Amino acid sequence: MTDMPPGGEPNEAPRDIADIPPDGRRREPVFNLAPVVLALIGLCAAIHLVRAEFLSGEQDFALVLRLAFIPIRYTGGYSVDVWSFVSPLSYSLLHGGVVHLLVNCVWLAAFGSPLAYRIGPARFLLFWAATALGAVALHFALYPHSTTPLVGASGAISGMMGAAARFAFRIDRSAGRPAFTGPILGIADVLRSRQAVAFLAVWMAINVAVGFGFGAPEDGQVAWEAHIGGLIVGFFAIRLLDRPQAPPPEPADPAGAA
Repeated sequence: MTDMPPGGEPNEAPRDIADIPPDGRRREPVFNLAPVVLALIGLCAAIHLVRAEFLSGEQDFALVLRLAFIPIRYTGGYSVDVWSFVSPLSYSLLHGGVVHLLVNCVWLAAFGSPLAYRIGPARFLLFWAATALGAVALHFALYPHSTTPLVGASGAISGMMGAAARFAFRIDRSAGRPAFTGPILGIADVLRSRQAVAFLAVWMAINVAVGFGFGAPEDGQVAWEAHIGGLIVGFFAIRLLDRPQAPPPEPADPAGAA
């Protein structure tokens, strides 16, 4: 956008000057998603598009049967196959509907990009896998004989929220991309952070309310226990998966060099 003075033509300025904000800081794009987050969003969307537009009902059922996490697969006396090992991770790429997909993509963009920029793409994918497994582990412990397929990235995203709490949601945007910043806080420090405690309390209250049927979708159940499993794993796993950070610069000697 250019400024136009009253009754005149738009002000002209050389491109290399006009594109620099007055304070000399680089503008941050409105949507500045980490590439690995954008790839995961694209993958989830592509899978859902294929299911909705190109697969028959029978084919989609067969795909969900293989890629969704179904507890009875492990407790019902069925033979172990490759899907027994794939589904505890692949379930996180499936979604129950367009709304489910869109909501998860929004939360993934909000919490995933600062985390991915902090720890890097490889560690981020490991974090995704760990929290997705943590989510199904708690779900399986509570419902070992369930026949209901579990799908969705919510468990992994909940893990990202748990990691965000360890930074008290502090985000550094000075490099032109959002990244969680500062040291990982200890549990006592997190509990002293009003912002972290308030967020976690509201998040827990919403999940418990949904667990009792308030606000749950009419066409399916919300596996809120899996959300808690993902959040707990993410809260603790970030310390193991955090990328080594450069030490802060030492303050200059006010007296100067001798």
